[in-house]
Amino acid sequence: MKKAIEEDKVLAVQGPMTSGKMFAAGPIAQQSGVVAFGTGTTAPGITDLGNFIFRNAIPGKLGIPITVEKAHQKFGFKKVAILYSNNNDQMVGEHQIYTDLFKKMGLDVVADETFADTDFSAQLTKIQQANPDVICVAGLYQESALIAKKACEMGMNQPIIGGNGFNSPAYIKQAGAAANGSLVATSWNPESDTPKAKHFIEAFKDKYGHEPDQFAAQAYDAMYLMHDAAEKAGTTTDRKKFRDTLAGIKGFEGATGKFEFDANRDPKMDLTVLQVKDGKWVPLA
Repeated sequence: MKKAIEEDKVLAVQGPMTSGKMFAAGPIAQQSGVVAFGTGTTAPGITDLGNFIFRNAIPGKLGIPITVEKAHQKFGFKKVAILYSNNNDQMVGEHQIYTDLFKKMGLDVVADETFADTDFSAQLTKIQQANPDVICVAGLYQESALIAKKACEMGMNQPIIGGNGFNSPAYIKQAGAAANGSLVATSWNPESDTPKAKHFIEAFKDKYGHEPDQFAAQAYDAMYLMHDAAEKAGTTTDRKKFRDTLAGIKGFEGATGKFEFDANRDPKMDLTVLQVKDGKWVPLA
């Protein structure tokens, strides 16, 4: 971050992508008056770092309540289990969101387990014994796919509710049939038929040979948002004018849909709850 700002004299930075790295590097950007735009930074407190910190990643405080409430309407669950990564700032934050939400909803948290590696046997054994109606996981798709597979192998068939890190074709590919029933709220719908989404999906597949995930879509939209702001600001050197113009962007439509920032430079957009059905993410019916 220091090199980009002081040596390369950049107008703005797209990144860091993840929450932990933004907590480390974001204060440097803020102190220097340079925009840092996160595309996977969903942890609580990211934009509290300062007015030069932006994100178009859907923070857990927006996505998780929508997923839980829609799932609760559909399944009417009463007992929940939580399993979260305790070595990831984003997931520790999501765990707190789950905990606060279930307390508010009056639901019974029958198991609350952490993980820091890829062996989930002990945690899932405790969860199985507690017999929850749903399992809420705060983890990225790589580890979450392993959790889903292991739970399935153990004979557990409860729906799995996930956060922002779930929404990837790779989750389904890695978890296989165990992914079916998993739920997440997102701005990115791989089945979207808007012209912007269709163009992005086809261009991405042509270049990389596989389906894009939400992280690719958010990074793509972020670059166009920054480009629009630079054009509207009419500068490649005035960092403050660029920041103010970016904050005021309205009517932008990208691969993830219609977008603008709220007063805290968090995304303001419509979310859809998706569920894995027959090996695909589809809107929850």
